Amino acid sequence: MKPVALSLAIASALALSLLTASAEDKKLDASKLPPASDKKEVTYAADIKPMLEKSCFKCHGAEKQKSKLRLDSLDAVIKGGDNGPDIVAGKVDKSPLVFAVAHVGDDEEEFMPPAKSKDTPKLTAAQIGLIRAWVEQGAK
Repeated sequence: MKPVALSLAIASALALSLLTASAEDKKLDASKLPPASDKKEVTYAADIKPMLEKSCFKCHGAEKQKSKLRLDSLDAVIKGGDNGPDIVAGKVDKSPLVFAVAHVGDDEEEFMPPAKSKDTPKLTAAQIGLIRAWVEQGAK
């Protein structure tokens, strides 16, 4: 391989590894989220699923799964989609789904429902607080 081509290959590999590392190391700032609900023993079945059903199942339910993310069962929520787990039990700052439904972060493309969606209601601060409490309590 010619020295110039080798240099370009090495530079490209380094740039890609830096971009990948920064994306993986990106920490979500939970201080920008609504506070966690004070409700105790929050569960997916009783508390979270009914609210997700109204705002999320159209795109992430049994019939359709954008980004291979399905939110209509606890196992599916924990598994996540194309981008890996969206909920990490006990760790809100490692749970991108909470930030997506709160419309918090740098990438509006990740907000759910999308900001441009007119027929799907955005979750309220109280609902996001309940999801936050659920995650903090172990996402059961």
